[in-house]
Amino acid sequence: MRNNENFVFNTGVIGYPILFVLAIWIVFWFEVRFNFDFNHLGVLPRTPIGLRGVLFSPFIHGDLSHLWHNTLPLFILSASLFFFYPRNVWRVLLIGTLVTGLLTWMLGRPANHIGASGVIYMLFGFLFFKGILAKHFRLIAVSLVVVFIYGSMIWYIAPIDPKISWEGHLSGLITGTTLAFLLKKGIAKPAKYQWESPDYNQEEDEFLRHFDEHGNFVEVLPDDVINDEIKVIYEYVSNTHQQEEE
Repeated sequence: MRNNENFVFNTGVIGYPILFVLAIWIVFWFEVRFNFDFNHLGVLPRTPIGLRGVLFSPFIHGDLSHLWHNTLPLFILSASLFFFYPRNVWRVLLIGTLVTGLLTWMLGRPANHIGASGVIYMLFGFLFFKGILAKHFRLIAVSLVVVFIYGSMIWYIAPIDPKISWEGHLSGLITGTTLAFLLKKGIAKPAKYQWESPDYNQEEDEFLRHFDEHGNFVEVLPDDVINDEIKVIYEYVSNTHQQEEE
């Protein structure tokens, strides 16, 4: 696959992230509108019933502030995943979400862990480390942009606020980083120059042929010089002929 085929914009790049964001807003609206409380469906660590939160917890948020702070990062990071890693996007989302939930279930405090922040940290870890590992200039640029915008999130993998599920954040970051190291197929490869090819022959390089053995540039190659003989034809007119015409 050529490099320019790896980065193709289509409706799914924006459409699917919009659906993700719309889903969490609809769930929150349903709770408020019909006076439901889905917090008990979150990840409850080390309990069999708490495993259901692996699937449900990313859609559940405690309040409007919690929902709003997860909306924009979820949209931007998932859209970046769809555009820059189209061949691995569903693998990252499905495996990443499940493993993040399972790690939270194993590491978390005995409380209901809810919210899409674990998935967001998973996307952050994957986009940052995969771009560095891929060594493609566009993917490296994505890594730098991601860490520039959301680098401050790293503070919240530590227990600095008892109301924040730092275990979910840490689980997401571990999962995303691990996927970045494990997934190697379907990633855009850096462009290779002709001289990097294994069958490259220096003597056949059209550019290098313009340099002699001393490194001096030769504008015209010997093969370009025309060796055909030049024939000059002279027409002779006598003076007698000129006088008759006068």
